[in-house]
Amino acid sequence: VIRSPTMLSATGIKALIGFKRSQFLYSTFFCSKILMESPPKTPCPAKFSTSPIISPPREAHEVNSCEGEATAVSLREWQAWGTASPISAMVAVVLDDLKALATETDAPMTFGGKGGKLKGDFKVKEDKKHRAKYKALADSETKLHFFSARQIACRLIGSRNYLCQKCWLPLVDCMCSRVENCSLWHGIRFWLYMHPKDFLRQNNTGKLLWQVFGVQAATLCLFGIAEHEEIMWNEFMHAGKRNVWCLYPNKNALTKSIQDIFAQDSSTGQVYTSDKTNGDHRMNFVLIDGTWSNSAAMFRRLKERATLVWGEDFPCISLTTGASSMHKLRPQPSWDRTCTAAAAISLLYELQLLPRFSSFELGEQAEALEDGLEVLLEALTGRRLCMGRSITRKERHRSDIC
Repeated sequence: VIRSPTMLSATGIKALIGFKRSQFLYSTFFCSKILMESPPKTPCPAKFSTSPIISPPREAHEVNSCEGEATAVSLREWQAWGTASPISAMVAVVLDDLKALATETDAPMTFGGKGGKLKGDFKVKEDKKHRAKYKALADSETKLHFFSARQIACRLIGSRNYLCQKCWLPLVDCMCSRVENCSLWHGIRFWLYMHPKDFLRQNNTGKLLWQVFGVQAATLCLFGIAEHEEIMWNEFMHAGKRNVWCLYPNKNALTKSIQDIFAQDSSTGQVYTSDKTNGDHRMNFVLIDGTWSNSAAMFRRLKERATLVWGEDFPCISLTTGASSMHKLRPQPSWDRTCTAAAAISLLYELQLLPRFSSFELGEQAEALEDGLEVLLEALTGRRLCMGRSITRKERHRSDIC
């Protein structure tokens, strides 16, 4: 959540606007829950006639778990959803629990609705069993791991054979063929610190970063998944505190602008003199990818770990204010807050303005991500229109709440 940012000079803002389109000047990001007006029942307009076939709403479907095959997730499938890590041990435990419950009960394992959630009698029995296990866990850390693993395991099984593993849209609405890949400059690495409830959400924009740049340039780190968080923090400790930042400024965090960090501090970023840089000097940027209500807990976890590792708070960056076109479909608490992909676009544009980064074509890389965001927006808009749902952003309060 980014607010009260340190503003660029008037000249800097004009230059930034000139890169492509002014609607991609941002200061904040994170995915918000879709809260739409009651949808009018209108037919799909002709302007979307060239879009892929729009799938109907997800119907509840049963999973045959007699032999446990439905709950088995291979390493290949696990990584196909956007991660480069091994299968989480806790996720594997939850999958085994689902398999055991399916064996001992006659209720079919049924998924449906948003996120492919469990439904029916099996859901009632699984929920009762999971609550008892959660209550019996000894400490808050283990409880977090179990909570996250359960969310992810159910979403994996419920979305199988329904969502595309790359773009997280229904298979018949897949937009992957329209997203162009682009190489991110080697001096930058993005970390998508994602809440489990945003994992496999169709309107999530963080997924675009690894769709466009690849999983090594934009790495998924799921909140509460121990293996993911350890991989991320091992990289941070190797890079050093001076090469790690989080895009999460607020009133309770000390923030600096891009110019504060890279234009005035001659000791930061001075090694970036070629089109490549080694891992020791790569800049690591964390994008917190979760709802506004979940982002505070996620940032607090980063701060607590930073205090243990570095003895001080996690360093934060603020960006220039602006509004994203995703506001049309994804309401935010205020117009100066926007989605994860838009924040990454803004960061790349602002870095491009600085002389030391001007030769690395960051503007072109921002445009590639911007194009991907437009493809996602068109896909989501077309889907909603053809389902007879509103595409008008519901007006919400504009108070500056963190």
